[in-house]
Amino acid sequence: MKSTNPSLQAESGLISGHKVLRNTYLLLSMTLIFSGLMAAVSMWLNLPPFGMIITLVGYFGLLFLTTKFSDSALGLVFVFIFTGFMGLTLGPILNAYLTFLPNGAAVITTALAGTGVIFLGLSAYALISQKDFSFMGGFLMVGILVAFLAGLGAIFFAIPALSLAVSAMFILLMSGMILYQTSEILHGGETNYILATISLYIAIYNLFLSLLHILGALSGDD
Repeated sequence: MKSTNPSLQAESGLISGHKVLRNTYLLLSMTLIFSGLMAAVSMWLNLPPFGMIITLVGYFGLLFLTTKFSDSALGLVFVFIFTGFMGLTLGPILNAYLTFLPNGAAVITTALAGTGVIFLGLSAYALISQKDFSFMGGFLMVGILVAFLAGLGAIFFAIPALSLAVSAMFILLMSGMILYQTSEILHGGETNYILATISLYIAIYNLFLSLLHILGALSGDD
């Protein structure tokens, strides 16, 4: 009968987790660059806002396809299609801030810098502390659903205060998602780097938009 060594199993799991993490960060970097390029193209072409229906259909449709094919090479194709589409939808939003805010460029730069600091700081904390944040999974799922529905309500009923509250909620929730997803990778809860990349990309995207919204409001015109 073959005996098992817990320490060896733990070490093997840690090595596997770091491999997934390395692949995730590499793919995430590539998708962020590609998404940024698509946002720049969208701004250069001065594309109009995509609208809520097109954005939601594109978002959920491409997210479904990416998840469905995440175990094949086709999943990589859909990752770039998904992040490219999200970059295109970002372009009109950035153009609006540049057009209607006197300090629009500063607001965008600050939101981008804040997103980077939050992501790197939380990722570093999860990596260094090696804490298991899997307990946050259920809370994050419920919280994101509530925030999403509240966001739709803020749009339909045109309630600026609710919209700002939703943005604040998303900053907290996406920060939690970064901790949770990084922890899942390290502890073997997530072994698919495509799915891990998508989760972290969505967290970064929503974190940036939420910071942008709040900073825009604080600048005096939103």
